[in-house]
Amino acid sequence: MSQEHTSRTTNATVEAQYEEYLMPIWKELNVPVRRADGWTVEDFDGNEYLDVFSGISVTNVGHGNEAVVEAAKEQLDEFVHGCTYVHPHQPAAELGEKLAEVTPGDLQKSFFCNSGTEAVEGAIKLARKYTGNKEVLALEMSFHGRTLGSLALTGNKAYKSDMAPTINDVAHVAPPYAYRCQLCDGGPCSCACAEDVERVIDTHTADDLAAVVVEPVMGEGGIIVPPEGWLSRVQEIAHDHGALLIVDEVQSGYGRTGELWASDHFDVVPDIMPQAKGIANGLPLGAFTARPEIADAFESGDHLSTFGGNPVACAAALATIEELQGGIVDDARERGAWLSDRLADLEAYDVVGETRGLGLMQGVELVDPSDTGPMDVAPAPDPKLAKHVGHHLREAGIVIGVGGFHSNVLRFQPPLAIPRDELERTVAAIEDALDDWD
Repeated sequence: MSQEHTSRTTNATVEAQYEEYLMPIWKELNVPVRRADGWTVEDFDGNEYLDVFSGISVTNVGHGNEAVVEAAKEQLDEFVHGCTYVHPHQPAAELGEKLAEVTPGDLQKSFFCNSGTEAVEGAIKLARKYTGNKEVLALEMSFHGRTLGSLALTGNKAYKSDMAPTINDVAHVAPPYAYRCQLCDGGPCSCACAEDVERVIDTHTADDLAAVVVEPVMGEGGIIVPPEGWLSRVQEIAHDHGALLIVDEVQSGYGRTGELWASDHFDVVPDIMPQAKGIANGLPLGAFTARPEIADAFESGDHLSTFGGNPVACAAALATIEELQGGIVDDARERGAWLSDRLADLEAYDVVGETRGLGLMQGVELVDPSDTGPMDVAPAPDPKLAKHVGHHLREAGIVIGVGGFHSNVLRFQPPLAIPRDELERTVAAIEDALDDWD
């Protein structure tokens, strides 16, 4: 596109093109983007916005990170495509070695694909091939993608409407959602949701379990952090039944939680670990990594991807990991701790039910205190208030995520080096929006 044509383009131009030529994906809180830098995006009308969502937890090392851009450009000058699984190339080989170095425990061999959805589906195929079993357990309120296979794992009917049937042999268990937990009857957390995995295996499976699939922090579910001991107990139960634990780090990985992997907070080494989103800071790439004996269950041709492990994306991923290891993960840990404390101040508002998160993956759950909600566990979710706050922030020049299972959670997932004053600006804008709520 010529500079002259770009200068004539407006937000309305792009929105009209989306309406006429793209299938329905547009949401009213979205901002058309002409350029982006660091933690700021600019639209076609010259408006600048603070981005505290980073494309759903993707640009972890910042929009336009110079090292990542240069690595991609250098690879573009060499070659763009060779199909990783036909022509071995150095960027994929080096990235595989790097992932073996930085992933938890003895995870070593990776398969490269294009997205988180593909990574999750590939992990399921590998678990089935290794164990010889077919059944899979996932969590209620979870999200693992939108293709038919990953959608079967996703525990939210909002994503499944009109899409059944998906794959068979999937059952769901209670999520570790302490704020609305009906298993602990509003008392102190007893990790009853972990023990519920045993019950569901006994009552909903045919003793043919291949894997239990979980997010270590549930992103789309509303930034749900499990209690201490939950993840290790789920892994123990899975192993007792001859199944593998697949920990979906697509959204929570690559420094997002203040550790390189959310699994690190819980001292758990997954059997297979899908990754994507932050892996290449915006270039399309996904991966799943496994222990050698599990990975070697795949034989040549069992699983392939034409564009998976694209050399440009792999070069960008290597630069992204180097940037993360250069101090950006430390930034996420320090700023996330500050943000967690600052968000806790919002609980003084009776419409804020809970604030929670790890690192720079933080959520604010908004509620209607006049409605006790189902089974009196907690006040009812208030998605209208969440939508109001999202609109208020956009008018104030801030892009934030609004989601969660009940569509009532504000989601902080900014670039990890975002300055503290920009986070304060966002929290202050939320306070303004809450004060404005009638």
